[in-house]
Amino acid sequence: MLEVDSGTFAEEVLQSEKPVVVDFWGPRCAPCLALMPQVEKLEASCADTIKFVKVDASRNRRLCLELKVMGLPTYLFYKNGEGVARLTGGEIRIQDIEEQVKKVV
Repeated sequence: MLEVDSGTFAEEVLQSEKPVVVDFWGPRCAPCLALMPQVEKLEASCADTIKFVKVDASRNRRLCLELKVMGLPTYLFYKNGEGVARLTGGEIRIQDIEEQVKKVV
């Protein structure tokens, strides 16, 4: 999964021709680390229709504040440069992410 930061966010997410899933995670976030392998499998199966990127929240605090990412994990869904959905919290399941992917594609 492509790692983005405040310097590459606009180019990779807002200007993407495909819809984008942005995975905000942290190295000490157990739910983030538990979901990551499943999200990577989903990315591999959907690569033709949607783009997945990840943001290390511990290294990108300003970007998190700008996007109002207050908890981890957080998944933001973008289409045509606009935020269209958000999932936040330790209770997120891979099925929740899959459902949102289907809605934005």
